[in-house]
Amino acid sequence: MKKSIAGRTIYYYGKTVMKHWPFFFLGILTSFGYTYCLTFLNAQAVSNIIDRVGGGDIAPDNVLITFMPAIIMLVLANVIGQICSKLQDYAVWKLEILGYYDLSTLVFDSLSNQSMTFHNSRFGGALVSQTSKFTNAFSSLVELFNYSLVPLISATVLTLVLLAPLVPLYVIILFCILVIYVIVVWLLFRRTLPLNTMAAGAQNRLSGELSDSITNILAVKTSGREAYEKALFTAANKEVRKADSRRMHATLLSASVAAGIIVIIMIIQTIFVAGGNAWYGISAGTLVLIFSYTHNLTLRFNMINQTMTVINRAFGDASEMTQNLDEPRLVADAANAEDLEVTEGKITFEHLSFQYTDGRTEDSVPDEERDSSGRRENIFTDFSMTIKPGERIGLVGRSGSGKTTLTKLLLRLEDIQEGHIRIDGQDISKVTQVSLRRQIAYVPQEPLLFHRTIAENIAYGRPDASMEEIRSAAAQANDLEFIEKLKDGFETITGERGVMLSGGQRQRIAIARAILTNAPILVLDEATSALDSESEKMIQQALANLMKDRTAIVIAHRLSTVSSLDRIVVLKDGEIAEDGTHEELLKDGGEYAGLWERQTGAFRE
Repeated sequence: MKKSIAGRTIYYYGKTVMKHWPFFFLGILTSFGYTYCLTFLNAQAVSNIIDRVGGGDIAPDNVLITFMPAIIMLVLANVIGQICSKLQDYAVWKLEILGYYDLSTLVFDSLSNQSMTFHNSRFGGALVSQTSKFTNAFSSLVELFNYSLVPLISATVLTLVLLAPLVPLYVIILFCILVIYVIVVWLLFRRTLPLNTMAAGAQNRLSGELSDSITNILAVKTSGREAYEKALFTAANKEVRKADSRRMHATLLSASVAAGIIVIIMIIQTIFVAGGNAWYGISAGTLVLIFSYTHNLTLRFNMINQTMTVINRAFGDASEMTQNLDEPRLVADAANAEDLEVTEGKITFEHLSFQYTDGRTEDSVPDEERDSSGRRENIFTDFSMTIKPGERIGLVGRSGSGKTTLTKLLLRLEDIQEGHIRIDGQDISKVTQVSLRRQIAYVPQEPLLFHRTIAENIAYGRPDASMEEIRSAAAQANDLEFIEKLKDGFETITGERGVMLSGGQRQRIAIARAILTNAPILVLDEATSALDSESEKMIQQALANLMKDRTAIVIAHRLSTVSSLDRIVVLKDGEIAEDGTHEELLKDGGEYAGLWERQTGAFRE
C-alpha cells in the first residue's frame, strides 16, 4: 500500500480521535498507570521483601511491622491498578463508540454526496463491505493502541529507567537488542503491508460479486446462469484464498524472526540472573526485578509481531474506503452556493457541451461517432434549448440520442464541461444541489423504491405529509386499487427495490411520490413504460393534472404519451432534429413522423 494511503487513513482516524481527546488521553494515562502499578510496583514490593528476608532472621512478632510498607505498596498497587484498568476499558469503549458514529457519518456523507459517475463505476456491495472494514479497523487500532502499544512503550521505558542505576551493563545490552528487534519488525511490517491491502481488496471484490449476483438473482435464475455466476464467485474466492495465503506466509516469517530475537533476550536475562550475584554482587531482590521486568518485557515484545499484523490488516482493510473518501467530488456545490428559487419554471440550456468522464455513452451510439477508445467523444456539443414557464415538452428520439442524459444534467447528477443550464435565470451550478432537486419531481424509468412501507415510499419527497395527503396522491396515481387489496395496505413493506410489487405497481408508487412532492418542475423519464394500456390510460389524466401550470419534461418511446403535449423535441445524436407540436411534426414528415408510423397500436388522447 502506498505510504500516502496509510497517512490519509491516519489523518481520518486522527481527526476523529482528537475530536474526543479527553477519552484518548484518559486511555493513555490509565494504560500507563495499569502497567506501572500491576507490573512494576508489585515486583518492587516483592523485591523489597526478598532483600529484607535475605538480610537476616525476623522475629514472628515483627513480621507485620517489618513488611508493612511492602504490604501497603502491594495493596495500593493492586487497587490503583484495577481502578486504572476499569477506567482504561471505559475510555477505550467510549472512544470506539464515538469514533464509530463519526466515521460512519463521514462515510455516509461522502458516499451520498458523490456523483453518479462515482457510484456507477463501483459495486454497492463492495462499498458496504469497505465501510464496515473502515469502521472496524478504527476500533481495532484503538484497542491495540491502548491495550498493547501504550503498555509496551511504558514497560520498555520503565524497565530501562528502573534497572539502569542497578545493572547498567545489562540495560545497555538489552537496549541494543531491543533497537535491533524494532528495526527488524518494522522492515518486516513494511514488507507485509501491501499484502494486507491486496487481501482486503480481494475480499471487497468477493463481496461485490456476491452482492451483484444476489441483487440480480431473478436474472440469474431465469437465464439459467447459476453455474456462470458460481464460476465468477469461485474465481473471486480463489483470489481471496491466494492473497490470504501470501499474507499468512509473510506474517509467519516475520513472527519467526522476531521469536529468534526474543530467545536471545531470554538467554542474556538468564545468564545475568544466574551470575549477577557472583559477578557483580547484585542482591537477590534486584535479580528478581531483572527477571520480572525483562520477562514481562519479552512477553510484550513477543506480541509485537501479532500487533504489527493487526495494524497491517487494519490499514489494509481501511485503504479502499480511504481512497474513496479522498476521491474528489465530480459534482460539488459552489463555495457560496445559494438555494434555488423557482417562481416561473423557465429552463434554458445555453451552448452546453458534455461527455461522460468515465467513458460511458448513451446507448446505441453510432460507430462513426465513437473515438479510438470506442466511445462517442461528446454527447452534446454547443446544445441550446429553451423551455418556457409552464410549458409541457416531450423528448423523443432513438436510443442514444441524449434524452436521459439531458435530464441528468438538469438534475445535476453530472456536470457539463461547457455552457450553462439556468432555471428562472439562475445558473444551476451556482445553487445548492439539494435545493435544485427539491424543485424537480423526477420519475425515472426504473422506479426507485426503498425496503420500507408503501406510505413511506410515497412520502419520501415530503416526509411531513399526512396520511390523507399520501392517500390522495395514491388515488391520483391509480394506486388505491391494488394497495387496498394488500393485507397491510399502506403499511405493506415493498421489499428491497420494491421486489414485492409488480413493475407497474412500482411505477405507480413512484408517480404518486411525484404527485405528492408537488414540485414546480416535473421530469418523467419513461414513467409509464411499465404500465399496461388500461392503467396508462387512467394515469394519463392524473399526469395531465399534475403537469398543469408546471414546467414538464416527458421522455417517452411510446409516442402516445407525448402526443398531446405543448411541444415535442426530437433529439438525434445530441442535437435537436425537429421541434414542434404533434400535428406540425406529422405534417413535416420527418424523423418524428417516421417513428409514429412505425409504432403499432398508437393512440392519441
